[in-house]
Amino acid sequence: MNSTQPAWDRDTVLGIIDALKHKPGALMPILHGIQDSIGYVPPDSVPLMAEALNLSRAEVHGTITFYHHFRTTPPGRHKLEICRAEACQAMGANRLVAHARKTLGVDFHETTADGAISLEAVYCLGNCACSPAVMVDGELLGSVSQESFDELVGTLRSQP
Repeated sequence: MNSTQPAWDRDTVLGIIDALKHKPGALMPILHGIQDSIGYVPPDSVPLMAEALNLSRAEVHGTITFYHHFRTTPPGRHKLEICRAEACQAMGANRLVAHARKTLGVDFHETTADGAISLEAVYCLGNCACSPAVMVDGELLGSVSQESFDELVGTLRSQP
């Protein structure tokens, strides 16, 4: 295992691979299964998938990095998604995104240094009338300003 990666359960990953490797197009179900189970796809699991599916490591890595849904690092305690669709952009989402990146010190698909918040982009939350919209741990919030974003971040950082 890479010393910079957190520990992950190799047996869990091998169990998922074994259970799904015979499905047609097995790589995607396996990737979803791993991420659903442990929260991300550990880079050190790539050789395990490649060997089981008779694919190159490059093919597996390319699939993981092509789809933004897949994470290669553990997620934060809270998932904060900012809508990047047209209506939200028209109502200030780009300024909110710049503020979020600066405030959190991370870009999309990254987690704050304290492990509290993972910042993600999402393309339409269906809350266009209350743009810009944000979703936090599955809760939809509308008309989010930079000030209300800061309050939200403070609350999230104080929660376990």
